[in-house]
Amino acid sequence: MSSDKTAKVHFADNSQCVEFNTGCHSLLDCLEQQQYDIPFQCREGYCGACRATLSQGQVIYNEEPLAFVRDGEVLLCCCKPDGDITLSFK
Repeated sequence: MSSDKTAKVHFADNSQCVEFNTGCHSLLDCLEQQQYDIPFQCREGYCGACRATLSQGQVIYNEEPLAFVRDGEVLLCCCKPDGDITLSFK
């Protein structure tokens, strides 16, 4: 995703959609800035709590995830959308 484009983050569980701010470091940062309560533990040294299912679209990882990521899953703390995406949470 080029730095001058934004991406839409859709939520599969409901009809909500947010714009990804290109200045955000990660999807987790973006969602926190928009007042979404996303579980995470990475700032306490544990990885994997911010796991979500990527139903549609692609992401780019800023850094290699520490936790195992299955096909179709993403860790919100270390990736950005590569265009519009759809997420669902467990």
